[in-house]
Amino acid sequence: MFGQSVADEVGHGHRHVFPRAVRFADIDSLGHVNNVRFLDYLEDARLGMFHVDPQREGNAPFAGLVIARHEIDYRRPLTFRPDPVRVESWVTEIRPVRFTLAYEIRDDDEVFVKARSVIVAYDVGSASPRRLSQDEIAYLRRFAMD
Repeated sequence: MFGQSVADEVGHGHRHVFPRAVRFADIDSLGHVNNVRFLDYLEDARLGMFHVDPQREGNAPFAGLVIARHEIDYRRPLTFRPDPVRVESWVTEIRPVRFTLAYEIRDDDEVFVKARSVIVAYDVGSASPRRLSQDEIAYLRRFAMD
């Protein structure tokens, strides 16, 4: 049962879009956003998607989530700019205790980063993984895309 996907509507969702300012503090000695800082961009987008602004996307039901894995492909250097970039996020897989988010950090013309995170539902009290609730799965399906 652990390996069985519970998402039966993948492909019908939409991307969550989070505008993220490129801060001067993000820039390294080579003049572009430091690779490690992109993890901050992804974190900010996840917080926006799951916790910060539930009115925008509906009431996000998540209590405990932990990151099990990150993968990042750096496509183009991102330099300091006055306009924010967009961190677009969507769900590519839903399993009983985990799901996968895909991301693009981009502007209208270029993709700077493509990334993936495997996120596990977590029970803070017992310090162990838990099953995703039906409300959590329903929320994730809103962003489920191929």
